[in-house]
Amino acid sequence: MKSSVTAASVTLVAYIATIPAANLAVTHFGVVPVGLGYVAPAGVYMVGLALVLRDLSREAAGRLAVLGAIAAGIVISYVLADPNLAVASAVAFAVAELADFAVYEPLRKRGLLIAMVASNSVGILCDSLLFLKLAFNSLEYLPGQIVGKVWMTLAAVAVLALLRRWRRAEA
Repeated sequence: MKSSVTAASVTLVAYIATIPAANLAVTHFGVVPVGLGYVAPAGVYMVGLALVLRDLSREAAGRLAVLGAIAAGIVISYVLADPNLAVASAVAFAVAELADFAVYEPLRKRGLLIAMVASNSVGILCDSLLFLKLAFNSLEYLPGQIVGKVWMTLAAVAVLALLRRWRRAEA
């Protein structure tokens, strides 16, 4: 029981932290290369990680805790980041996370990794389109946003698959 409470706490704190971290990265680092010749606002990696951590938080702490974490992350982001950037991020993040949630929940019965990849795909697109339009009034960085977030999703799925294989081998 204690380890499940610890896992829930750690994933929720990490998830909440990615929201203001993404906005602070954009504010302090601007645009960064993401590979394949594309660039994106620097928060792209944190948002990609947030999508994965949302799913892991859901597994560890439940739906209600995740909804509270979304709200907490948005409030913290608004306090720490540029208000215009924070509002654009909050709207994009909230819509993307709720869309991610809507896809994740019904697919979860088919397996964590399937649900994660499908829901993150929806979340990546929603967040990227809304954030870029609201923050920059442009979709210039859309390919870079998608590439950066896909890298994070693929990396997380690979790590989770390896951990799952390692646990099975030890059992």
